[in-house]
Amino acid sequence: MKLYSDRFASPLFRRSLIGAAVLAMCSGRALAIEPFTVKDIRIEGIQRTEAGTVFNYLPVRVGETFNDEKSVAAIKALYATTFFKDVRLEQDGNVLVVLVEERPAIAKVEFTGTKEFEKDTLVKALKDIGVGETKIFDKASVDRAEQELKRQYLSHGLYGVKITTTVTPIERNRVNIVFAVDEGEIAKIKQINIVGNKVFNDKELREQLALNTGGWFSWYTKADQYSKTKLTGDIESLKSFYLNRGYIEMQVESTQVSITPDKKDIYITINISEGEKYQVSDIKFEGEMFGREEELRSLVLLRRGEVYSGERLTATNKLISDRLGTFGYAFANVNANPDINRDKREVGFTFFIDPGKRAYVRHMNIAGNTTTRDEVIRREFRQFESSWYDANKIKLSRDRVDRLGYFKDVTIDTPEAQGTNDQVDVNLTVVEKPTGNFQIGGAFSQSEKFTFQAAIQQANFAGSGTTVGIELNTSKYSRTISFSQTNPYYTDEGVSRAFEVYLRTTQPPALNIGTYSIKQEGGRISYGVPFSENDTVFFGIGLERSRISTDGTSPQRFLNYIRDNGGPADGIGTVSSNAVPLTAAWARDSRDSAITPTIGRYQRANLEIDVIGNIKYYRAVYEQQWYKPLHPKVTLALKGEIDFGHGIGSKPYPVFKNFYGGGIGSVRGYLSSSLGAVDPINYDALGGASRLIGNAELQMPFPGSGQDRSLRWFGFLDGGQVYQEGQKMRLSELRYSAGLGISWISPVGPLKLSYAKPLNAKPGDRLERFQFQMGTGF
Repeated sequence: MKLYSDRFASPLFRRSLIGAAVLAMCSGRALAIEPFTVKDIRIEGIQRTEAGTVFNYLPVRVGETFNDEKSVAAIKALYATTFFKDVRLEQDGNVLVVLVEERPAIAKVEFTGTKEFEKDTLVKALKDIGVGETKIFDKASVDRAEQELKRQYLSHGLYGVKITTTVTPIERNRVNIVFAVDEGEIAKIKQINIVGNKVFNDKELREQLALNTGGWFSWYTKADQYSKTKLTGDIESLKSFYLNRGYIEMQVESTQVSITPDKKDIYITINISEGEKYQVSDIKFEGEMFGREEELRSLVLLRRGEVYSGERLTATNKLISDRLGTFGYAFANVNANPDINRDKREVGFTFFIDPGKRAYVRHMNIAGNTTTRDEVIRREFRQFESSWYDANKIKLSRDRVDRLGYFKDVTIDTPEAQGTNDQVDVNLTVVEKPTGNFQIGGAFSQSEKFTFQAAIQQANFAGSGTTVGIELNTSKYSRTISFSQTNPYYTDEGVSRAFEVYLRTTQPPALNIGTYSIKQEGGRISYGVPFSENDTVFFGIGLERSRISTDGTSPQRFLNYIRDNGGPADGIGTVSSNAVPLTAAWARDSRDSAITPTIGRYQRANLEIDVIGNIKYYRAVYEQQWYKPLHPKVTLALKGEIDFGHGIGSKPYPVFKNFYGGGIGSVRGYLSSSLGAVDPINYDALGGASRLIGNAELQMPFPGSGQDRSLRWFGFLDGGQVYQEGQKMRLSELRYSAGLGISWISPVGPLKLSYAKPLNAKPGDRLERFQFQMGTGF
């Protein structure tokens, strides 16, 4: 390539000839240039752009003949890059000279006065539309960015926002862009008027709306800030409200949104026509039903003579479609056509059933599992490839994967397979959660101030579905070291195996006056055999050695135990015992999720008995959890547990097998393990041989969290008590509490907070209103 100084070797008029010719051609005038063979190409005027970049876009190469067509193509190609605001071509002998003037590059984008949005969020949003550092400056893109900023502010109710954009040139053909924002005041909804309602009053209808004029949580939910999307949703909510009460012809005729001149207050008017209330007159079926009309008719939730409900109609359509889906008809179409009799104010429905073709499952696909192996998920599937589509088996597959407890979210969809009309793919997508768990717990009370406990465990080890690891649990009054492994698929048929070896040392809580120590070492092994999709039975055996030591301050029950099991007559000393506990258990789990269930039931019954060792006892536990959705966003959760233990023969029930109550997991508002009888001398909690616990919770998404099931708040009512061996379980002795709490499956592990008010505390009860438990995942 010739040097820049060589460009003066040819006459000057030749250098301008190409540019003039190209301009003439672009303007439509016929002015041809004399073709020549390009011996070299020289780029002039570039500052930031690499010469190689220009050569890549230039449709002319050394050795080619340059003519008028090449000229036009070169000019268009270089302008199309948007890198240049001026492009000229000149001829210097047989050298093609490309002269360019670059557009400025954006060196920095800054914002001032922004409070409503994070600056990083704004930077990213503007970069997506072409305004960002290192991007080429374009006035049109900056104008679009300014309008996008205004749109974002308007969507947040800031109608008085003013944005001033300043572009400042700096060295090396660059510019700085500053968006100066004056957000103004947020416009609030001043009034919502509903016009045309006669049957329902304004208050009833406003309760159906997400938008309102402000309340206790408006600072968080921003429900008093106008949003077109929210208003659209509110209109649908109003329609649903009327349709569910028989007003099938209800219409929202118009909506008006106005703002005051100072852009501070918004007024919303919704004009509706209620129509008449209709009852269901008749239900008919037409179409292909495969002789199952009576079965499908039993799924209809609408009844003759009852008020029409749009919600029940929608649910009926879904139930019929799902039932057909269990027979393989994945694309079943169910339409309910109304027949309205306005004189009688009745409506009949004809359900048209079009099952479509019976479908097979082509592929079962898994996505999102970055740690968990495919086989761990796939072995939970009950729908198989190359078999008939079955909606129930697909739902069961999703629920079983969710119940593993390894994932924050599990979703499934069944798109039609491309290129076929009788096959579907089943796509299951999971969101992994940390399965290693470092858990800490504690509480605050007047007596002990802060108590603390910790445990560490690793589940789903290396994505294998096996739980292994060393558990370390330490608090002020107990320490545990154990090694355990649980393999849920010890055999291919789904038989599980679990074993554990452990060393436990227990001392009294700091609030106790009496002292004692319990040291236990042993191990256990158990097998779980599934005999249905939801039911599993367990059998196990263990070996445990226990050593109890007392002194003169020990509670009387420990002194009695030492005395009754071969120790000194005064009960002060140490005795050891050996136990060979045999266990049998049954569990049934039909919950939709192990972490955040919203529907289903969990039951567990466990019997532990020792007739071989020298302490001889039995210990029975029964627990039941029940979840029922009361609303798409509200779940009722009920839990009950009854536990009972007793010595066999003349042997007393061992005190170190006692049950305890109080605290998170039993009765909140009372100090952990403090319920039941206390030592008559030092008032230490004794625990007991039997226990009764009940919990009720109303679980709801936290305001502003949308459909996020991992962040919830709940109101609760707890009740429970612990009873001594031989003591009757009297409901009149139960302790109750009520309160509020928050649970969150955070990125670093589960967190639960609760504040409880004891409802019937008695003198001597140890209270603890605020309690928490949290974990750290890894």
